[in-house]
Amino acid sequence: MKQKKNKSRRAPIEAAGGIVMRGRVRPLFAVVQLRRQKSWVLPKGKLNRNETALAAARREAIEETGHDVEVHEFLGSLVYQSAGRPKTVRFWRMQASGRPVAKLMRDVRAVRWLSLAQATEKLTHEREKVFLEKVGRSLARQASLPKRKARTSVRPKKAAVRKRAVTVNAKPLNNPRPGEAQALAVPA
Repeated sequence: MKQKKNKSRRAPIEAAGGIVMRGRVRPLFAVVQLRRQKSWVLPKGKLNRNETALAAARREAIEETGHDVEVHEFLGSLVYQSAGRPKTVRFWRMQASGRPVAKLMRDVRAVRWLSLAQATEKLTHEREKVFLEKVGRSLARQASLPKRKARTSVRPKKAAVRKRAVTVNAKPLNNPRPGEAQALAVPA
């Protein structure tokens, strides 16, 4: 006789996605409408077998928005119950390419590019609204900051030392913080 699987013993659901942005001065955020549930969500999905969370996040963002994306820093995770099982969704910041490169996947009815306030309002699930609002404010602020240019400075004159021009690279480092580097490097 077959035994029923005990749901509490089933493995947790692992998923990944992105906070996908377009534009720099006034960034727009991607939200997608699922065909079956008609709910508005952040681009995300389950990991395929032997797929890393980072690879799954990029794949899902492309499939659900139609845009190629450049993946940046890890933003955090959402953990909640789904179908009686714990589900963990890891999110990365992503920058979308200018034009769509693929058709939307079958499960997605539409994608909308909205301001942070509009995107937060459009999302169906409260947990995603809170997450986007929390990380989105910081991302929108960063995106709107003007890019710093390299500048030249002159050292003050000292005895027997000639003036020299020194080039200072004022671009912010693209390296993630120590905790983020570990999160990006650890396979799912």
